[in-house]
Amino acid sequence: KTKYSKLIFRKSDAVPEELHQMVQEGFLALQKHNCFFQDLVRIKGKDFVTPVSRILIGNPGCTYKYLNTRLFTVPWPTKGYDIKYCSPQIHDACKALIKLNDYLHIEAVTALQGQNSFETEEMKDATVIDREQNFATSLTKKESVSKDQSSCGVPEDDYVNLKNRTSYNVTLLNYMDPLQMLYLKQEPYFGMGSMAVSWHHDENLVERSTVAVYSYSCEGSITKGSDEQNVKGRDPAVWHVGLKVAWDIETPGLAIPLHQGDFYLMLDDLNATHQHCVLAGYSPRFSSTHRVADCSRGTLEYIFGQCELALQNLQTGSDSTALSLKSLEPAVVKQVEEIHNEVEFEWLRQFWFQGKRYLKCTDWWLKPMAKLEEFWRKMEIMTSLVISEVGKKELIEKQRKKTISIILLALTERQKLRKEWATR
Repeated sequence: KTKYSKLIFRKSDAVPEELHQMVQEGFLALQKHNCFFQDLVRIKGKDFVTPVSRILIGNPGCTYKYLNTRLFTVPWPTKGYDIKYCSPQIHDACKALIKLNDYLHIEAVTALQGQNSFETEEMKDATVIDREQNFATSLTKKESVSKDQSSCGVPEDDYVNLKNRTSYNVTLLNYMDPLQMLYLKQEPYFGMGSMAVSWHHDENLVERSTVAVYSYSCEGSITKGSDEQNVKGRDPAVWHVGLKVAWDIETPGLAIPLHQGDFYLMLDDLNATHQHCVLAGYSPRFSSTHRVADCSRGTLEYIFGQCELALQNLQTGSDSTALSLKSLEPAVVKQVEEIHNEVEFEWLRQFWFQGKRYLKCTDWWLKPMAKLEEFWRKMEIMTSLVISEVGKKELIEKQRKKTISIILLALTERQKLRKEWATR
């Protein structure tokens, strides 16, 4: 209650049976179509393959970056978007995950309102009972909650804030079979046993946003853990989530067993103040980790906007082939070259580096990537135009020096990153 009060844990019977079934069938369908992939991530300048296999599903055009690797969403069915899936089962899986997403969003809003509004235990108990209403009423409640704020004692602004911090735009799905792993690290501080994922904070999230995790371990496939379980330890056959206060090993750590269909919420700033790890059981396990990814620089809309900004400096002649630059102002050149690098290294190379794998689910990203490549080609032309312009005598010496130093900086960075990516 004192150190982990922002962790909310729910057993599987709190979730409607029909939702469990849809989601669990979805996990198995994605696995059957080989849609889970190990990522090549970069930690302290070195590349590692993740032991856990993953896939990102979420809003069309959204991305999520972790450990220098950008994942591109397999879009879930969204009104107004034409998304072709490689099979009906993949479509159904994505549809099930958006349903789970809606459900967990409501649970998170309710849990946060419970934390904000009710100080006393009695009140808290009342919200727990309230929260366990069935799925259908939850969904209708979602609409009425926003219409009638007075009843739950949350001012309108706070409600908008709560909504923003719980409106998950992506879910990162994980799969791991511990018996296929030759080596798993041991948890170093509290003797919690084998870790599937080491201690970490989730990154690239909207500040103080909730993380919701639905866990599905294939428990039927393995004999239960031994009875000689160490009394003070955890049952090594069962998957657990571990929590600790960040940079503190004096406060006891917490390990919570996760059975088939359980879920938990990390509310408010818990992800920032605490670290979590995943402790492996014996059976294979899927999880769906719903996040409010910070997409300020991570959506197609954003990067297309950047490209259009850069290309404003390109002038096409009357015969539509002669290209020239409108301005050689150092600030303009700098902005264009930075966008050029962003398109190449944050998008095109990140995508094609491991992007072909997305074609197992959908070809949705191919068109936008082709469009970005087109923009990139124009920016390559713009770079060569800058270089030819600064070679001309007419340019004022002072401006020429400044422009040369800016273009040199951008090209040096580009060269360094191209070598780095070639190595990856």
